[in-house]
Amino acid sequence: MSNNTLRTGLSLVFTSMVMAGCASYSGLNTVGVSQEANTLKAARSLDGITLTPAAWPEKDWWKRLGDGQLDGLIQEALRDSPDMQIASARAHQATAAAGAADAARMPTLDAEADVTRSRLSRSQDPSGQGGRYDTLRDVGLTFNYTFDLWGGQRDAWEAALGQARAAEVDSQAASLTLAADVARGYSSLGHAFIVRDLAKDDLERTGKLLDLSKRRLQAGIDSHYQYQQTESLEASSQEQLINAEKQLKSARIALAVLLGKGPDRGGDIARPKILAPGAVALPSTLPAELLGRRPDVVAARWRVEAASKNIAAAKTRFYPNLNLSAAAGTQSLLGDALFGSASRFLNIAPAISLPIFDGGRLRAGLDAEDANYDLAVAQYNKILVGALGDVSDTLSQLGAVGQQINAQQRATDIAQESFNTVLQRYGSGVGNYLDVLSIEQQLLQAQRQLADLNAEQIDLSIQLMQALGGGFEPGSTATAVPTEVLAGRII
Repeated sequence: MSNNTLRTGLSLVFTSMVMAGCASYSGLNTVGVSQEANTLKAARSLDGITLTPAAWPEKDWWKRLGDGQLDGLIQEALRDSPDMQIASARAHQATAAAGAADAARMPTLDAEADVTRSRLSRSQDPSGQGGRYDTLRDVGLTFNYTFDLWGGQRDAWEAALGQARAAEVDSQAASLTLAADVARGYSSLGHAFIVRDLAKDDLERTGKLLDLSKRRLQAGIDSHYQYQQTESLEASSQEQLINAEKQLKSARIALAVLLGKGPDRGGDIARPKILAPGAVALPSTLPAELLGRRPDVVAARWRVEAASKNIAAAKTRFYPNLNLSAAAGTQSLLGDALFGSASRFLNIAPAISLPIFDGGRLRAGLDAEDANYDLAVAQYNKILVGALGDVSDTLSQLGAVGQQINAQQRATDIAQESFNTVLQRYGSGVGNYLDVLSIEQQLLQAQRQLADLNAEQIDLSIQLMQALGGGFEPGSTATAVPTEVLAGRII
C-alpha cells in the first residue's frame, strides 16, 4: 500500500470521527441509584434477637426440621419438578444468547463452490447468435470482520453474560423456592393429620356425651330437646371429620404436584413426624451479607450490571464503524483452467460507516437502554428492601407465635381439665348440660388453635430459612457478583 493511499485512509477515518458529532447522545442519562444495604435501618425491628455468625442457613437447611422423609421428598422435587426444568431451560437460553453475543465479535470466513449451467439467449450471447450453453464454475472464500474500535461488541457480550449469570442464579433461587414450598407443603400435610386426629377425638367425645345424654333422658333427668342438641353436636363433629379428611387428601395432592408427580404419589407419603422449628437467631453480619446470601438479590444485581453494559454498547453505535471484507477464489467457464492464473480473483474492501442522520433512532435506542437500567435498579432496590423486610417480619412473627403457643397451651390444658370435671359431674347426674356443651366447644377450639399455632411456627421457621437465602453462596466464578457490583458502583 502506497503512502498516498495510507494518508487517504487515515484522512477518511479522521473525517468520519469528526462528522460523528452529527449523531449525539448528549442529554441522555440514567437516574436510577442502587440502594445500599447498610443504609436500611432495622436495628429497632431486630432488637432482642440473638445474634450469631452461625445463624446463616446451611444448604440442606431442611434437615434441621428433623424428618428424614422430607429430605427425600425435596431431593425428588429438585430432580423431577417442572419448575426446575423451566428454570434450567431459561438458564440454558441465556447461556446460549451469551455464546451468540461472543461469537458475533469474531471474524467470519465462508467457503463457497458452485457450478452454474446456463442457456444463453441472443441478447446474452456475445456472438449474437443465442442458443449456446455455458457452464460457470466458482470456488471462493469470503472473509468479514467488524473492528470493535469502541468496545461496543465486548459490552454487548458482557451484557449477555450478565443476563446468563442472572438466569443461573435464578435457577438456584427456584431451587430454594421449591425446597421451601415442599417443606411447607409437608408441614401442611402433617398439620392436616393433626386436624384429622382432633376431629376424631371430638367425634369420640360427642359420642360419649350422646351416650350420657341418652341415659339421662331415660332416667328423666334431661329433656328430649337436650338429647336432640347432643345429636346435632355429634352430627356436626362428623361433618368436621369429613372436612378434615378432605383437607388431608388435598394436602397430599398439593405435595404430589410440587414433586412433579401424579396425585397418587401423595398417597404413598407416610405421615410426617412432628417437625422441630429451629431456634430464633439472626446472623451478626445482617444486612450487609444479605446482598450475597439471597439469590434473588444477586440475580437482580447482575441484571443491573447487564443493563449498564447495554448502555455502553448503545453509546458506541454513535461512533464511526470500520469493517473489513475480502474475497478470493477462482471463476472460470467450462473448458478454461479452473485454477489457472487467469481465473483467480481477489478483492479487499475496507469500509467506514458513521451515523449522520437517522431520524433519532440511535437516541431512542439509547434512551430505552437508560430506561431499562433505571428499571433494573428500581427492581433491585425493591428486592433488597423486601428481603430485609422478609427477615424482620418473619423474626417478629416467630417471636410472637412462640409466646402465643405458651399461652394457648395453658388455655388448652385448662379447657381439658374443665371438660373432664364437667363430664364427670354430668355423668353422675349432677352437672349442667349447658356447661358440658360450652366446655366441650371451648376445648375443641383451644386444641385447634394450638395446632394452628404450632403449624404456623413451623411454617415461619421455613420462611426464615428462605428469607436468609437458604444456604446460597455465590462462590463460583459463574455466579459471583463482581466487587464493584456489590459495592454499588455501577457505571
